[in-house]
Amino acid sequence: MKKRKPCAWLLKSGRAFGFAVPFAFCSVQAIAQSDDASPAPHAPAQPSVQTAAPDSAPADLWNRATLFGDIGGLRPWLDRFGVTLGLQETSEYLNNLSGGTARGGAYDGLTEFSVGLDTQKAFGLPGGTFNVSGLQIHGTNLSTRNLQALQFASGIEADASTRLWELWYQQSLAGGRVDIKLGEQSVDQEFMTSEYASTFMNATFGWSALPSVDLPAGGPSYPLASPGVRVRATPGDKVTVLAGVFGSNPAGNGAGDPQQFNAHGTNFSLRDGALIIGEIQYAFNAPPASSGNSAAAADAPSAGLPGTWKLGFWYDTQSFDDQSIASNGVSLASADSSGIPQSHHGNWSVYAVADQMVWRDSNGGPRSVGVFARLMGAPGDRNLVSFGMNAGVTLKAPFEGRDNDVAGIAVGYAQIGSHARDLASATAQTTPGFPSRSAETVIEATYDYQIAPWWQLQGDAQYFFRPSGGIPNPDNPSERIGNEFVLGVRTTLTF
Repeated sequence: MKKRKPCAWLLKSGRAFGFAVPFAFCSVQAIAQSDDASPAPHAPAQPSVQTAAPDSAPADLWNRATLFGDIGGLRPWLDRFGVTLGLQETSEYLNNLSGGTARGGAYDGLTEFSVGLDTQKAFGLPGGTFNVSGLQIHGTNLSTRNLQALQFASGIEADASTRLWELWYQQSLAGGRVDIKLGEQSVDQEFMTSEYASTFMNATFGWSALPSVDLPAGGPSYPLASPGVRVRATPGDKVTVLAGVFGSNPAGNGAGDPQQFNAHGTNFSLRDGALIIGEIQYAFNAPPASSGNSAAAADAPSAGLPGTWKLGFWYDTQSFDDQSIASNGVSLASADSSGIPQSHHGNWSVYAVADQMVWRDSNGGPRSVGVFARLMGAPGDRNLVSFGMNAGVTLKAPFEGRDNDVAGIAVGYAQIGSHARDLASATAQTTPGFPSRSAETVIEATYDYQIAPWWQLQGDAQYFFRPSGGIPNPDNPSERIGNEFVLGVRTTLTF
């Protein structure tokens, strides 16, 4: 499963865009989601390389938004022409202390590059935005090396590479109530998102385990993307509708590791079917449009306790192999099996997301409590994961004087599909001691400490029950891989 860790603050105005260039000078953390639920706390579970306009006024080193500030006037000068640049580095170290296929630690990191263009400022075309973004992924992957878990320990873990990520043009229409986005897109930046879940490091709190495991190549999600079109409509301050059609397989037509097959993000494949996805969002106590949907507006006592609830679906037009039954109607574990899985046309899932602030300081202080929950289901015959759930709670400003820190605890659950469970049971009949499969559960506790607006340090602990739902240990196939305890630390610098 491939996963990301998106950037931390949300730009909803449509005036900030990313473009990947190795000489980029600045970056912002952005969760590309359109809800108005709550203040965006920090770096989420997957990367998002949206760019932001320059600071309106210079600030001292420890209070400005980016390490390099306005770069001696370069940022505001470029902004006059509608150009914004971005550079952010996320580095982390994770260590598996028990269970898994091996103990030990691993370093991994992600550099996100971005440049954007506001066409109104650049050449007078109202409502247009151009975005290109790129990734430089480095280090090694603890989850595939030591854990074998469905829910990766980190949202930025991926194959080491330098690659194009997104490349799109967006046009706003109807006074900003409708916008259309065309080009190479990563759907995890707008669909199925949870703002409070973005606090956590595990990948399942970004693009969850179910679509990551069940869709071809994990779907158009970090670090891959697919060509497509997305339409967003906002008929009122409370309701947002999203719909899109994208290439089904972001890796293109090929076998093996999808990230290696599309090694530089330039396959632009439309040959392998389509992924159709839609979502409707309802925002409770949303700040008015004139406020810009800012975190400050969401925190204002007069706004009430904000929240966003979402319902969505996806449908993939490709054919999918059965997880248990062969083409001749018997179990794939049977000696009489053809060895070729039965084929099913199409695949689908429905999901629900809730982000809700449940308490905040009545005296107007920064402290608040938010909760989130996501549920999703898919057919059990053609999918390894048929049900997914994650939920958690976050506390903003947990200590006096730590207004921008966030502490949280969350749980992720990935249930193995009925046919995959049947295959494990059938295999056990011919292989004594072969373990059965059920579900994988991960519990995560985290604390995100803001050293400066441009520098975050995050400590993290995760415990995995029944990795991959109970697969055999390669060193002893009659036993499951043992439960895992992972400690980690992450630092994020925005330049």
